[in-house]
Amino acid sequence: MTQNNAPWYKHRWPWILMAGPAIVIVAGFVTAWLAIVSNDGLVDDNYYKVGLSVNQELKQRQLAAELNLKASLALIDNGQGVSLTLSGLPKEALPDSLQLRLVHPTRKGEDQTINLVRQGSVYQGVLATKPGTGRWRVVIEDHLAGWRMDGAWDIQSQAGVTVFARPQ
Repeated sequence: MTQNNAPWYKHRWPWILMAGPAIVIVAGFVTAWLAIVSNDGLVDDNYYKVGLSVNQELKQRQLAAELNLKASLALIDNGQGVSLTLSGLPKEALPDSLQLRLVHPTRKGEDQTINLVRQGSVYQGVLATKPGTGRWRVVIEDHLAGWRMDGAWDIQSQAGVTVFARPQ
């Protein structure tokens, strides 16, 4: 038998055995870094309050459906603003302002609330930031009259969207 008196670091097997745990440690640091950088936060952190408001939202949607409301939304000014045309109400019954909420399905930090001001028969407002890609939930409300409509809008693929009032 021959005896190999080389030091341990000159042999192949210790390095092969240490490679697995070393890769796992590096992957753990990469995973921790990704978790810190891409914190999405909670979509809604007050579930109890949201649960209490469900019946009120159903009544608001029912009122909008009874009024047979329809809203057409479009981005204007290279995506810096939004325009809304509301139909179903007589011209003298149109409110002076409406509230539009763009709600991201998973990132609450990207949600926007836009106050739309009536200019003739069209409502216009300015976006805080240009919405990102993906599908957004659109909520249109008139707090004075007490109605509400909602729908979905894929902003990147659709130039505009029409939201119909429907009871749920």
